[in-house]
Formats: sequence, structure tokens, C-alpha cells
Amino acid sequence: MRQLGRFYLIAILLFLYTPIVVMMAMGFNASPLYELPFTFSTRWYEALLSNQPLLKAGANSIIIALITAVIATTLGTMASVALSRRTFRGRSLLQILLLPPIAIPWLITGTAMLIFFYWSGIGRGMHALLIGHVALAIPYVVLVVGTGFKTVRADLEEAAMSLGSTPVHAFFSVTLPLLYPSILGAALFAFAVSLDQFVISYFLATPGYTTLPVQIYSAIRKGFTPEINAISTLLLLGSMAAILIFARFAKPGDTRDKR
Repeated sequence: MRQLGRFYLIAILLFLYTPIVVMMAMGFNASPLYELPFTFSTRWYEALLSNQPLLKAGANSIIIALITAVIATTLGTMASVALSRRTFRGRSLLQILLLPPIAIPWLITGTAMLIFFYWSGIGRGMHALLIGHVALAIPYVVLVVGTGFKTVRADLEEAAMSLGSTPVHAFFSVTLPLLYPSILGAALFAFAVSLDQFVISYFLATPGYTTLPVQIYSAIRKGFTPEINAISTLLLLGSMAAILIFARFAKPGDTRDKR
């Protein structure tokens, strides 16, 4: 039974990672049609340097994802503090309302945002993309940070206040450092959600300002080139580096006594 479980796990990992490995490898294949035998070449990375639309879209995606991560993490953490540490009328309803934005198909959400933004005069563009991405990322942040709050004892703040600390000082000096891994994980989650977002970006982007997923979709419709593999590989390596940094410094799940 144990051997069967290991085989199943290996099969799942192969199913998940084999397409990614093939994509990365084909970014170094000299043939534009993925012909074999494999011939190592960096021509597609060199071609990527002169592909301004793809590079500009990639830069737009990273900028929007970074701003989204900062705003969504800040607002989501504040909301999580209120939901976890305060008791008020309607709190349970607000907690329940966090789930539909995650469960509702993004196609419906994108259509609703497009209609609302036109109706309210917000329109389309970078500002609309930021609002849409932040709105989608906040529920994830609240859930991740809220989970972190469950591992932090509330009486630690009370102990600090009994020793003369103010509520604000107790939160920032006691609770916030303990929440650091959860907040950092939530920020990475918000960054990934924004960077990967296609539907909202497709509806709210303007012809002169687009994101990488939308640009890749447009490029595929015109004719796929391995330059897309190249920029996808670079973004993948960047995301993996961020995850490794998080795992190295945050050490999620480490409950050992560090005295």
C-alpha cells in the first residue's frame, strides 16, 4: 500500500511538472517548430530582448502585481485584524462574504467589473486593472492572515498591556512579528494572483496598456513563437526564487522552541 501511495504521488508530480519542464526546455531549442533532435540555442532569449510588446507587457504585469501585493496585503491584514480580534454585528456575514469572490468564475467577475466600471465612470486602463486585481486578491489575504491569527495567542497582547504597553504598541511589538510569516505568504499569494490574472486583465486593459497574460494570448492567436517560452521561464524562475526566499526566512510551520 505504501508503494502504491508513492507511485501515485510521483505520477501526480510528473503530471504537474512535465509540461513546465518541456516548456522551459523548448525555450532553448533552436527550432521554432519544436523539431527534434533537440539543438541547444539561446536565440529565443536574444529575440526576446528585441520583442518590445512582450517585454513591456511583462513589466506592466510585474508593476501591477507588486502594487497589488502591497495594497491588498495592507487592506487584507487590517480586515483580518478586525475580523479576528473584534466582535461586532455582521462579522459572521462579512466572513462568509469573503468566499464568493474566490468561488465565482472570473469570467462572471470580469464581466461584472467591466459593466460597473463603465457605469461608474472609472473606465478601463491601469487604474481599473489595479482596482480589479486588488479586489480579487484581498479575500485571499484575509484568509491567509486570518489563519495565522489562529496560531497567535490573544493573551500575549493582554500581558503586554498589563505591563504598561498601549494596545497599538502591543500589536506592533508582539502580534505583528508573530504574523510575519502569514503576512509575507499572503503578499506572495496576492502577487501570484495578480501576475497570473488573465480574465480581469483582458476585460479591463486598454489597447495601449496590457499585461503579459493578455499579450501572450494575443501572440498565440497570431502565431506562437518560443519567445513566449523564454519569458515564461524567466517569470517562473523569479516566482520560484520568491517562494524559496519565503521558505528560507519565514520557515512556515516551524513550531520549535528557538530559545
